[in-house]
Amino acid sequence: MSSEIPVKQVDPSSDPSDKNNKSGTVELYASRKKIYVKEVEGFFQRIRNVSLLLLMGMYFLFVWLTLDGQPLIHFDLPAREFHLYGTTFYPKDFFLLSGMLIISAFGLFFITTLFGRVWCGYTCPQTVWTFIFMWVEERIEGSRNQRMKLDKAPRSSQKVIKKSLKHTAWLLIALATGLTFVGYFYPIRELLADLFTLQANGWAFFWVGFFTVATYLNAGWMREQVCLYMCPYARFQSVMFDPDTRVVSYDPNRGEPRGGRRKDANPADLGLGDCIDCGQCVQVCPTGIDIRDGLQYECIGCALCIDACDEIMDKMEYPRGLIRYTTENELEGKPSKLLRPRTFGYGAVLAIMIGAIVFVLATRVPAQLDVLRDRGALFNFNGDGRIENTYTLKIANMAEVPHTFSIAVSGMEGMRVLTDTTVTVVSGENRSLPTVVDVDPEIITQSNNTIRFQISSESDESLILETESRFVGPNR
Repeated sequence: MSSEIPVKQVDPSSDPSDKNNKSGTVELYASRKKIYVKEVEGFFQRIRNVSLLLLMGMYFLFVWLTLDGQPLIHFDLPAREFHLYGTTFYPKDFFLLSGMLIISAFGLFFITTLFGRVWCGYTCPQTVWTFIFMWVEERIEGSRNQRMKLDKAPRSSQKVIKKSLKHTAWLLIALATGLTFVGYFYPIRELLADLFTLQANGWAFFWVGFFTVATYLNAGWMREQVCLYMCPYARFQSVMFDPDTRVVSYDPNRGEPRGGRRKDANPADLGLGDCIDCGQCVQVCPTGIDIRDGLQYECIGCALCIDACDEIMDKMEYPRGLIRYTTENELEGKPSKLLRPRTFGYGAVLAIMIGAIVFVLATRVPAQLDVLRDRGALFNFNGDGRIENTYTLKIANMAEVPHTFSIAVSGMEGMRVLTDTTVTVVSGENRSLPTVVDVDPEIITQSNNTIRFQISSESDESLILETESRFVGPNR
């Protein structure tokens, strides 16, 4: 018997549920049929609970934390400053953002080639919020059977109360989500005060409302529809799969043929496999698929079907693993390789990008010096008979604290800075400082001379910046 992962071929024209479809018309979008997900406990669900608590804790907590009086994470769009963990980034650091996005993409590709859609099953925001909303629904409306019975029941005071409580809880969670998200752009303490006193600008109200409604609809109503129709990852992730990719799979060699039986019956005597056709794997699936039909793009790799099946196997006293994380090669009895050319390729690019970003961050200087020479005049003779040139020093302080810089110039003997030689630049400021430099004409031997400007911080001896410019004098 072949043991490769089966893939289900669906022919929309032969849909048995549509008896009136005589012409075989294919619908591009099927109206949603509500999925009643059964709650299950198990190893993989415990892993997801931990990841959910960590991710949600970070999301809702970090917006309140500060470092040296500055929010730990703050995207200050009007000031074009991005504060991350005590470091300030500016638009000129955009290449770092690009690098981090590339790292995220190749990290996703790398993990997908190894373990399939574990990102979708454990850390995707859509999955995280959907599981929170399903947990709330379970607590208020009851188990899967109770929810199905409640929806079919006629309107009653009990039904209205339960539905109202559920949607109120969903809206409160969605509101907290929207407030927190906007709080990363608009300091959360100021945001709450301004919202409740109606002092916030219209955009703040709009974006809080937008993310509240989006969260409520996506996690409460659309759920798996987002994964099936809106998320592009579901469509292109299959190109990253190969026979050694570890995905959630049903073992047909062990499970087929399916059939019910008594617990003390021997499946071999009945000509049956280990699958008792209980349907638990379908009832716990958040996208409503039957994993026994083979690998499907709707599968988000959440492994709830594994936990449900293992629970049934334990009750039947059969070995676990009828549904498990496995590879096509393992199901065929072939050796499976964890590392292969594709993973080496993604891993190499990922390592190079991470190394490059770490190097840039480690060597990043929290200040910048640019010198612009005044092109309106070549040179002037001042009252001392010395030749002077005019410059504009642009000093950017990208640190979280103010710096007082000392200005010096070198390149020709006896050069002097006639204007201020110290300047204080506060955090995040870009300071333009007109500067005049002169030199004894006897020193000049050519009309175009290379000089160097240097600024050094009085509070941080390691912070020294230099840049070249030109000093123009008369022809000799």
